[in-house]
Amino acid sequence: MNKEVIVQDLGLKDYKETWDYQEELFREILDIKIKNRREDAGLDTSNYFLFVEHPHVYTLGKSGDLGNLLIAEEKLAEIEASFYKINRGGDITYHGPGQIVGYPILDLENFFTDIHKYLRFLEEIIIRTLAEYNIKAERSSGETGVWLDVGTPFARKICAMGVRASRWVTMHGFAFNVNANLGYFDHMIPCGIKGKAVTSLNVELGKPEVSMDEVKGKLLKHFKQLFEAKFVEKADIKIQ
Repeated sequence: MNKEVIVQDLGLKDYKETWDYQEELFREILDIKIKNRREDAGLDTSNYFLFVEHPHVYTLGKSGDLGNLLIAEEKLAEIEASFYKINRGGDITYHGPGQIVGYPILDLENFFTDIHKYLRFLEEIIIRTLAEYNIKAERSSGETGVWLDVGTPFARKICAMGVRASRWVTMHGFAFNVNANLGYFDHMIPCGIKGKAVTSLNVELGKPEVSMDEVKGKLLKHFKQLFEAKFVEKADIKIQ
């Protein structure tokens, strides 16, 4: 069981380019697993954790409803946004500058074989990070992701999630609003859930901007604790 995780910060990168890169790493891990099962090769599989910010983009999961995109596709260019139908679970999601997107590409057989537990751990990473900013975040029953003020008229989502898994290998992940432009959420029904607001960490703290590097360090700290992982850094990210 290889618990080493290669951490890469891709910076601001086009969604499709990043998706293709995820698929490349995903396929690399799957190919090793197939070889191990066919030939009893005993090769270790790698694990990755990618950080990225995307230019404005809307993505629709395989079970999503295109009607949850509230702007005509031909109008997207006017707001400098793109749109993709993709192969993760979940409905529609927005990504953009000021949002930390995390893509763990893991062989869960190196950690545990439980997708439900995996999703709960991803949520817990965000919840613990927000607690460090004195923000009480929660899960909302039946709604994957991380929320504030659940069960009140002021419920709002701060982190969306959607994953794909095959042979216990994961891809896609979470989108955590840190310094996000919330106006872009007006062009969609977030995750297909009507009547729920969205928020961003800087808004909750009443600050114009929160350090993205600081938040990334906290996210990695909690990932490391929960997954009992060892990090191999490929970028200048301070891991607390």
